[in-house]
Amino acid sequence: MSTFVLIPGAGGAAWYWNRVVTLLQDAGSAAIAVDLPGADETAGLSEYAELVVDAIGARQDVALVAQSLGGFTAPMVSEAVGVESVTLVNAMIPLPRETPGDWWGNTGAVEARVDAATTGGYGDFDPVTYFLHDVPPSIAAEGESHQRPEAEAVFASPCEFESWTSLPQVRAVGGAEDRFFPIDFQRRVAHDRLGINLDVLPGGHLIALAQPAPLVDYLLHR
Repeated sequence: MSTFVLIPGAGGAAWYWNRVVTLLQDAGSAAIAVDLPGADETAGLSEYAELVVDAIGARQDVALVAQSLGGFTAPMVSEAVGVESVTLVNAMIPLPRETPGDWWGNTGAVEARVDAATTGGYGDFDPVTYFLHDVPPSIAAEGESHQRPEAEAVFASPCEFESWTSLPQVRAVGGAEDRFFPIDFQRRVAHDRLGINLDVLPGGHLIALAQPAPLVDYLLHR
């Protein structure tokens, strides 16, 4: 049976995955969410990857799952230790040696977000509108104590891996209601950079908080 190792996005709080971890464990699977030092100005992608590798330890049959910015850590971990699969969730999908800072311009992420907001009529960026619009209020309130800034250091850190084609099974899934990385944008990036079709589930960018059950079903059965 696979052990699910879950990488959070910006800020690095393992708490983000708490609802998914609980459901995976209830289903009889082992699950570990890795806490990353998002606010640490001395930590880059190599430090993030090392922490995930340490969390994996000697475990075999690891299913690596990465949210948003965690997509930059996932291929480095996969090449370092070997994993069974990589699942990218509403993720930034890097090219080899690309930095997270360069990714935005290289993919047209901001333009895609603005265009989707104009079409959808939900206006300029703010965290509530773009991240919390579908998260239950009680969960959003709980999350306030776990919020952390993401230090600038990681955005200048290159993603050191050779090729997605050298990695094991890679799949990408996006939330249909994601306002931060709109679903059509995610489809394009997954096709262009991975050569695969994006799978789509209900939920916004913080899908693990808003729609944990469909995400867990996807992780276990697809």
